[in-house]
Amino acid sequence: MPDVEREERMLIGGRLVPASGGGAFPNLNPATGREIGVTADGTAADMDAAIAAARAAFDGTGWADDPAFRVRCLRQLQEALTENAETLRAALVAEAGAPVALTHGAQLDIPLEGLGWVAGLAEDYAWVTDLGIAEPYGIRTHRYLRREPFGVVGAITPWNFPMQINLAKVGPALAAGNTVILKPAPDTPWTATLLGRLAAERTDIPPGVLNVVTSSRHEVGRQLTEDERVDMVSFTGSTATGRAVMRAGAASIKKVFLELGGKSALVALDDANLKKAVGNAAFQITTHAGQGCAILTRLVLPRSRYEEGLEMLVETLRGWPYGDPADPGNLMGPLISERQRERVLGLIATGAREGARVALGGGVPDHLPGGFYVEPTVLADVHPDATVAQEEIFGPVLAVLAHDGDDDAVRIANNSRYGLSGMVISESAERARAVADRIRTGTISVNGGLFYGADVPFGGYRQSGVGRESGVAGFEEYLEIKSIAEAA
Repeated sequence: MPDVEREERMLIGGRLVPASGGGAFPNLNPATGREIGVTADGTAADMDAAIAAARAAFDGTGWADDPAFRVRCLRQLQEALTENAETLRAALVAEAGAPVALTHGAQLDIPLEGLGWVAGLAEDYAWVTDLGIAEPYGIRTHRYLRREPFGVVGAITPWNFPMQINLAKVGPALAAGNTVILKPAPDTPWTATLLGRLAAERTDIPPGVLNVVTSSRHEVGRQLTEDERVDMVSFTGSTATGRAVMRAGAASIKKVFLELGGKSALVALDDANLKKAVGNAAFQITTHAGQGCAILTRLVLPRSRYEEGLEMLVETLRGWPYGDPADPGNLMGPLISERQRERVLGLIATGAREGARVALGGGVPDHLPGGFYVEPTVLADVHPDATVAQEEIFGPVLAVLAHDGDDDAVRIANNSRYGLSGMVISESAERARAVADRIRTGTISVNGGLFYGADVPFGGYRQSGVGRESGVAGFEEYLEIKSIAEAA
């Protein structure tokens, strides 16, 4: 991997600036635990300036009224990001601990392609829909619908897939005609500040249309959710923080989009190819060390084949390669921080106290003394109501449960306050689809199919969130609908 290119400055009102108070916070490499640089520690004054710039750009420029110009700017941004892909790739590996192999997919390359898809959607989108002539109360009226941007959008993003989620919010919001303040997670600031720099230096995006404010302070993000000048907040993160965002937005009745947690189930029916089920489960739980909201973290095996499947899983994971994320052979790297590692280890211990059997792993690997690693871990004999079957762990920990037939498998899969994703495996595609149809999740895979793509709406039921990201539905989250009636 090349050396990491640092961008310590924020983007506010079209200018790359340090924090107003001169402060900075450290950026750590989770694979080593060492500091790799610093980033501007934005203040309340900086966030206020960014909101003011975004408000002025929306209210005082033609950005909202010129789709062709927006499309051109987005394509300029895509070109700039693509030309600097190796710089962004190095930053993702260094600050997020993202395995470099994953940056050729969902961590970077696919989101860069997706930005072009969003530009194409905006270019061809039907901004006005003609409803024709009607005569309510005898008044001949021509009715039509006009799609318009919300206004100022606050985008708050997490650390696990930072570039993918930054672009999933910034791209559609800008394409729809909004102005944006991006507040990235303090664990992964450079993927956002590099995005801001390229937008400022390589595109015609007007000053104030896109702003990037980095900060280690939670109150700066809360400020974005509370300010009445912000018309919409788009948040991805934990369900607990999502509740706080929703409460903060309620005071001004702003629109709140939430993409939150998950505790998704991989259900193997009694006729399933266990090798396929176990292979999918092993890949899911080790990908980026299990740090993904849609990762399948519960494996639900038929009771009649439970021990067979469990033994196959343990043997599959026993020799699983993990370690340095810069090694292309590793799909599993470190957790993001020591705090997150302690949380994951604590939940493993809770699982054992509640009766789960630690069939594999459960601790810190001896061969990786530096960084924030946890062993791939299998918890067997997990009760459906146990903490580790209900709580999002966000680590390489798989809970294995037994089911007694299709109805019981559906009951177990739906026994969650979340409803984000899932998978069903059966030798009968028809049977798998029938079970998948009964599982209450926003996305689901049948026999290993992949739902991920720029054109596919992503989001969940229940406490997994409100709204959808990506696809036409995700684009329309950033649009208001104005109904117009004109005397004919």
